[in-house]
Amino acid sequence: METLVESTLGAPDGGISFFALFWQAHIVVKIVMLGLLSASIWCWAIIVDKVMLVGRTRRQMNRFETVFWSGQSLEELYNTLHNRVNHSMAALFVAAMREWKRSHEGARPAIGSLQQRIDRVMDVTIQREAERLENRLLILATVGSSAPFIGLFGTVWGIMTAFQAIAASESTNLAVVAPGIAEALFATALGLLAAIPAVIAYNKFNNDVAKAVARMEGFADEFSAILSRQIDERG
Repeated sequence: METLVESTLGAPDGGISFFALFWQAHIVVKIVMLGLLSASIWCWAIIVDKVMLVGRTRRQMNRFETVFWSGQSLEELYNTLHNRVNHSMAALFVAAMREWKRSHEGARPAIGSLQQRIDRVMDVTIQREAERLENRLLILATVGSSAPFIGLFGTVWGIMTAFQAIAASESTNLAVVAPGIAEALFATALGLLAAIPAVIAYNKFNNDVAKAVARMEGFADEFSAILSRQIDERG
């Protein structure tokens, strides 16, 4: 009986051949397995991309803060940055300075509600940067919450296949039951394989985004205070 089970599972050393489990599975279970495997690969691609994005954003903020607080004039810094593609704090700075310059153009500067306009521009920029950092995090959350249930569906289907094999053979021999049970457990394992990294990564990146947004909001408050003093002095 053991020899029959081993040959059925496709592993000569008594272990489990995952490829054999896949090829012998019912078409529905195969679709579930392929879907979960694709979701896992997709999640890992997002995870790698987010690791690089979060690290790059953190370095950009560190470099900008170093330059901003080095004593360089705001005009010089704006002239350096305004023609570039900027993100995080640099994007906040450029957006606020652009509004500042537009308000002082012409013979009659529009500084009556300049402070409110600058704050609004920086708020919009923070929201845009938060959306950029949060992009595709919803996929991780969706996979993390749904993959176990999809795997469970494959498990149930595999068990149904096993019971049908028992009924067709009119035997409870382990060689008859084992393939369907193994397929069912394999589907469950793939569901967890996709869900666990997705949940962990989602929680980590969600926390990283919250920290980055809080850091940008803190800079926006400080820069707003600087511009407010200049507005009062010119008023």
